[in-house]
Amino acid sequence: MLKINNIIDFHSHTFFSDGQLSPAEHIRRAYIAGYKALGITDHVDFSNIDFVYDSVSRMAAEIDYRYEDMTVIPGIEITHVPPHKIGKITDYARSKGIPLIIVHGESPVEPVAPGTNRAAIEAGVDILAHPGLITEADMQAAADNDVYVEISARKGHGITDGHIANLAQLCGTKLVLDSDAHSDENFLTPDFAQKVLYGCGMNDEQVETLLENQKCLLRRIEEKLSHGFAHT
Repeated sequence: MLKINNIIDFHSHTFFSDGQLSPAEHIRRAYIAGYKALGITDHVDFSNIDFVYDSVSRMAAEIDYRYEDMTVIPGIEITHVPPHKIGKITDYARSKGIPLIIVHGESPVEPVAPGTNRAAIEAGVDILAHPGLITEADMQAAADNDVYVEISARKGHGITDGHIANLAQLCGTKLVLDSDAHSDENFLTPDFAQKVLYGCGMNDEQVETLLENQKCLLRRIEEKLSHGFAHT
């Protein structure tokens, strides 16, 4: 088994949606947990995208998107938006300069509208989170559209991780591992990250590829942050 050291986690929540902590405390606790990078991606739809993102990005901008040696990424998770509107809200998010756009996929434990996975992929979002029993066609479309697909460490959302890992290997889809943390108790540790990845049937080569995918996505986002992409 490969040893996992630095944790890159693109998907977490503060009290600006259904998380428990303020952004400042959330960031501090992630740093104490040993994170290399933390994405704060609170749930949004058309009603709250401006308030939620502007609030989190203001905190991130105040610390220049860094906490000591940890990168802090303000982002969003588009959640339960009707599939035919996902393209529209994604375009709006891009127009705001949001550097990390995630869509809440068709999790097996929530009544997400069918077609959400494909709509997110066609919109070209950064990450499709916990997509449940995603089809091979959608997984191939994610590979073709350079959309990363999430292996989820969150209880419930992660029960289809093995299915996702198998299809990703078949289709060449880029995977990332995220905590979907709602409190500091949900943050990943190297040991738990290893258990999630190997527990869903991945081998050393697949895990190494996933870890490299995370580094590549982080570099892409850090480039945006360095050019003030997230400033509102």
